[in-house]
Amino acid sequence: MAPSNSEIAGLFDQLAELLDIEGENPFRVRAYHNAARTIRSYPKSLAEMVAAGEDLTELPGIGEAIAKKIETIVRTGRLPQLEQVLKRTPKSLLELLRIEGLGPKRVKTLFYLLKIKTLEDLERAARSGRIRELPGFGLKTEELILNHLQKHALQEKRFLRFEAESVAEAILAHLKGCPGLDRIEVAGSFRRWKETVGDLDILATVRDGGEVMARFLAYEGVEEVLSHGSTRSSVRLKNGLQVDLRVVPTESFGAALQYFTGSKAHNIALRTLAVKQGLKINEYGVFRAGERLAGATEEEVYASLGLPWIAPELREGLGEIEAALENRLPKLIELADLRGDLHCHTDATDGQDALEAMAEAAKALGYEYLAITDHSKRLTVARGLDEQRLRRQMEQIDALNEKLQGIRLLKAIEVDILEDGSLDLPERVLKDLDLTVCSVHYQFHLSAKKQTERILRAMDNPYFNILAHPTGRLINQRQAYEIDLERIMQGARERGCILEINAQPERLDLDGEHCLMAREIGVKLAISTDAHSALGLNLMRYGVAQARRGWLSKDQIVNTYSLSKLRRLLKRTC
Repeated sequence: MAPSNSEIAGLFDQLAELLDIEGENPFRVRAYHNAARTIRSYPKSLAEMVAAGEDLTELPGIGEAIAKKIETIVRTGRLPQLEQVLKRTPKSLLELLRIEGLGPKRVKTLFYLLKIKTLEDLERAARSGRIRELPGFGLKTEELILNHLQKHALQEKRFLRFEAESVAEAILAHLKGCPGLDRIEVAGSFRRWKETVGDLDILATVRDGGEVMARFLAYEGVEEVLSHGSTRSSVRLKNGLQVDLRVVPTESFGAALQYFTGSKAHNIALRTLAVKQGLKINEYGVFRAGERLAGATEEEVYASLGLPWIAPELREGLGEIEAALENRLPKLIELADLRGDLHCHTDATDGQDALEAMAEAAKALGYEYLAITDHSKRLTVARGLDEQRLRRQMEQIDALNEKLQGIRLLKAIEVDILEDGSLDLPERVLKDLDLTVCSVHYQFHLSAKKQTERILRAMDNPYFNILAHPTGRLINQRQAYEIDLERIMQGARERGCILEINAQPERLDLDGEHCLMAREIGVKLAISTDAHSALGLNLMRYGVAQARRGWLSKDQIVNTYSLSKLRRLLKRTC
């Protein structure tokens, strides 16, 4: 079986993380992580590119050395460099990195001084009080480790929607070759654009259910067949993801799609409404006294209950049924509404592409503007810009804008918010920028009160525009830091500041719940990709989906504005 892009990327991420634990050159580590990011988000199968003899070095951030490693993985399923590292450093240490507060240096200390290799080893050492004795740890760190170990144990295995998407697309492509297949669609939390999924639910209408089931079970990624029938089969893939396929009658496809899309709370609310109207609703249709009234399409299912069709992103039982009955459903933002991206990186810091390549990619997406927001000096691992380097980049942007047509680059910076709430660069340079994107990149373990006050103090700076990835979370990797987000939003609204919806699939920060809070408070938002390559600009749809889950319309999203309107908004006074 040819490896998927996600599987290839996973090997490079493992190599990077293990080398980081060993204390390898941080730029080499970052090169592997950047390669993984490119590979994971690339729309075309690298295995197919290798088979066709295509030049992989044309991909951003993929040089000859990494291209050869990719070819080796595709042809052999192995990465010899990773195997060499695993002879020195156990793979189980990667699980320790998933525990909050344990970075590569601390994991290395735990491994070499206490011989800790697994989560079980870590828990035993913490409970016996041995970790607090290590240099750089202490009692508080030991207690935090135990706390995070407990939370980690309670988490069920869930996959990023981004990762599940490539799997879903491959399975659908495999099944669409089946004769007699009419309709096929993925339902469940995947269709509601939840940030993670536990499994995939696929629905199909087909002439011969037995034939499509046989094709489904023969998919090359299947590790184990969990059940097999003529109308429903379930498998576990080699990556651990469970996939269920259901064959439903054509006249029930809409009802089944609605039912299996969920959520449970949404379906309960629909059933309650149906009962009040003397109706029965299930995965087969809508019935009155045994007579089918609807079922072929979702639109007719909802219409039979006196409702307009409700977008899947809203189906969470958060009042969408009541809003639909009262004609109060919002006109949700769409990808086409966006006129620009306000957070991206170039090869001046930790990005992979130059200014002009980023500009041309943004122009190809139909954008009017793109903010260049490389890191500031405190983030040394990303080669952050000091004032002098930033001013040189500003001059380069001015020169490039003179010759660019159809796109405008905005001079900006992703500037670190320091622990005391000051910004990482002086106001004398910040005032000459078009905008700032301000971020917390360290000291995640402050109390909620201190973290909140830190960010509010930063917002007092008159050149603070956008708060990036406001909670700092990394899905399945790092919990959000403690923060009073309601107070932050109110403070941002009062000061004329903006909060970001970060579209990176492992961030999606703000989450849907907090997008809804932002809607209610009335604070302005920006949906941005935080792209580290030209290809990364294509991730915007994930941020748009997150905004839709928060009931957001385009009027609250500042990068749906014209450039002139956006400039007026950014000239705040505090």
